[in-house]
Amino acid sequence: MFKEILGLPAHVLVVHAVVVLVPLLALLSAAYVALPRFRPRLDWAVAILAVAAPVAAFVAVESGEELNDAFLAQGMQGPIVDQILEHSRYGDILFWYVLPLAVASLLLLVVTSGHPRVPRLPSWITPVLSVAVVALGVASLIYAYLTGHSGAEAVWGNTL
Repeated sequence: MFKEILGLPAHVLVVHAVVVLVPLLALLSAAYVALPRFRPRLDWAVAILAVAAPVAAFVAVESGEELNDAFLAQGMQGPIVDQILEHSRYGDILFWYVLPLAVASLLLLVVTSGHPRVPRLPSWITPVLSVAVVALGVASLIYAYLTGHSGAEAVWGNTL
């Protein structure tokens, strides 16, 4: 399912979505925390990104596993295999930071929405969610960089 899109390796295409969506989620979620005045303008974008970024990261991880299996089936050996494994580890970690970032962002949207159906919650919930969103956003940005850099090094590092 995650092997090809129109005859091209899916991973090569999907990683571009991750490179855009994960940093956008991290930055717009942090802006939502830091700029309460702009929350009504940011809430829809944060909500969409909180769904799209983890989905893209999941598809990237799964398509990367498919691509890795194809490389190993061809008998690929040497230091490139270690580079691919490092890239794979970073990608797995990235997904496990993006997923809670998305959940925390959505919870923060609900808590700060002011909607009458949202029950009154303790006052400490919003600051705790805000700190979690910013911390998970920073971790997601770091691992998005590490994942992308290690993947680029694996593909292009030996040919430049």
